Amino acid sequence: MVLFFTSNATSPATTIYMGRDKVENEELIRYAWPQDVWFHVDKLSSAHVYLRMHEDATWETLPEALLIDCAQLVKANSIEGNKKDNITIIYTPGDNLKKTGDMAVGQVSFHNDKKVKRVYIARRDNAIVNRLNKTKIEKEVDHEQERVDRIKKENAVKRAAANERRKAEAELAKAREAEKAARSYDSLFNVEDEPEAPRKYGRELEEDFM
Repeated sequence: MVLFFTSNATSPATTIYMGRDKVENEELIRYAWPQDVWFHVDKLSSAHVYLRMHEDATWETLPEALLIDCAQLVKANSIEGNKKDNITIIYTPGDNLKKTGDMAVGQVSFHNDKKVKRVYIARRDNAIVNRLNKTKIEKEVDHEQERVDRIKKENAVKRAAANERRKAEAELAKAREAEKAARSYDSLFNVEDEPEAPRKYGRELEEDFM
């Protein structure tokens, strides 16, 4: 089962989710979307919390209020971290998570340590935690089907963008050909008129035949 929360720190609201236990965490690590952001208490056991970013958002520039919502939710779902003040929450893009066969259930590392950022939490903020808990929904998720649907949608968007690109390139090529043809056509009629040969009348004409 996956637990879903809604943060109103942004407009529109943002979805936050996490696994109910370490077994579910394994599934979330495997199926995290590239645009998801993973949160965890640094150096302590805690829930794996994910933020599903909006399409126009970037993980490096998340609003502070949204970061705090995620960090407070992680802290509240860490047995040890929830009891401590002055803790650090780490976060990174979902596609930076690395899982190898020798790791314990729920354990994870990173492909690139430079893509891991930190947010400092001085103490638990019950107002934030309570607000998020009021939005909690528990659902069964078919991760594989969700992945397939997401890839189909992304591919459809890519195909549409590629078609638009090809259409624009074809129209540009057509316009250039038309412009080239117009320049060639105009050049046929832009040659300066040569001066007319002098006309011969009367005696001059007769002299020509003498």
